[in-house]
Amino acid sequence: MSIRGHFLAGIGAAATASVLRPAPAVAQAAFRVDVHHHLAPPQYVKAALTHSRMDPSVAAWTPERSLADMEAAGVATAILSVSNPGVYFGDAAEARSLARSSNEYGAELIHSNPGRFGMFAALPLPDIDGTLGEIAYALDTLALDGVGMFTSYGAKWLGDPFFAPVWEELNRRRAVVFTHPVINACCGSLIPLVNPRVIEFGAETARTIASFVFSGAAARYPNVRVIFSHAGGTMPFLIERFTEMGKEPAMAANVPSGVVNTLQRFYYDTAQSSNPEALGALTKLVPTSQVLFGSDFPFRTETEHVKNLHGCGFSGKQLAAIERGNASRLIARLA
Repeated sequence: MSIRGHFLAGIGAAATASVLRPAPAVAQAAFRVDVHHHLAPPQYVKAALTHSRMDPSVAAWTPERSLADMEAAGVATAILSVSNPGVYFGDAAEARSLARSSNEYGAELIHSNPGRFGMFAALPLPDIDGTLGEIAYALDTLALDGVGMFTSYGAKWLGDPFFAPVWEELNRRRAVVFTHPVINACCGSLIPLVNPRVIEFGAETARTIASFVFSGAAARYPNVRVIFSHAGGTMPFLIERFTEMGKEPAMAANVPSGVVNTLQRFYYDTAQSSNPEALGALTKLVPTSQVLFGSDFPFRTETEHVKNLHGCGFSGKQLAAIERGNASRLIARLA
């Protein structure tokens, strides 16, 4: 029976591919939760390769690779998400189909490997109508854990009024929204010898935070629980500029609770940022209750993130919160 049949009729779905066979029982020492862990569903990989938009490390992903990496680092549960480039390649119908197949594939992984996986749903943005339909299906029928959005779509960052119908629906649902940076067309080829991810992922994350806060979107949609990747990117470094801009009369009306209070509502993961400099800056701005463990697998490993995080000077209580406790409060599957 298809995953759609399983969830609509309430009948157990049988995994049809060997990669979906049940995982070994979770080791007793495994307790961590990774909220930034990518998957690559087969139909998505095929489409991305067709469009010449697939990173080789993502194309080589398998569930077994994820589970092995999790076991090595004591990670009990990984919340999966589709990474760059996402499911939209210029055709809305294709994007809807790829989002649906990706989310059903993820739901089968969750069903076949109890306790090991969750998922933030892929969305066919910038197709607004398709996105609203996929939100309903992913959250109501597949019972996924929230949705994934990229930091920008074309020349629109997440505070743009274009996304208002999506934010209104997510706010109504009190949804968890995981955001991931992209390399925007504005800035992808500025320094030929430097991979744009090195600089642009951090800058892009700060751009979309600024867009979401200063447009007033954060104030209009207070029930949405947003996760920003990579410790907020360059935002903590820019906090003085953010707070000064927040004092401007035109901006103050859009940020009624103040810039810092608004930023402290969001969540931030440790992916590619598990070092004392990045997390030190972040946790001078937000409490550790807002920090979540993330690895960016398969681009990086769980083990190196655990090791690096434990070298950041956090107390045992703080580490327990970052590695599991905060995610357990945020994501219903883990409660």
